[in-house]
Amino acid sequence: MDPGHLSVAMLKLSSVAVVVSDAKKSAKWYHDKLGFQIRDQEGHWITVGPKGASIDIHLCAGDALEPGNTGFGFVSKDVAKEQKELEAKGVKFTVPTKHESWGTYAMFADPDGNEFWINEV
Repeated sequence: MDPGHLSVAMLKLSSVAVVVSDAKKSAKWYHDKLGFQIRDQEGHWITVGPKGASIDIHLCAGDALEPGNTGFGFVSKDVAKEQKELEAKGVKFTVPTKHESWGTYAMFADPDGNEFWINEV
């Protein structure tokens, strides 16, 4: 192999797992509150995701919940507007829109306390 042309694996992230207490109830929340599509719902396998996105969130029902910052982030052109619209649908924000030197963001939680970021782009 030519050292100037290294082969790089072209792996793409397709799904991430979020532990929830009730996958069907959570899927309904993600659909009703965030407008996500319910993509697969077969047995314990339930996935949701934003319209047009190529990544799924796999809702994994389990007893060992560890609520808090998931590290998952979404982007929006206007975080404050997004917060207002989501709060009108009953979404709980754990960190209201904040302006920091590095950018504008907010954080919201699902019914199990899993937190997600929204960063302004």
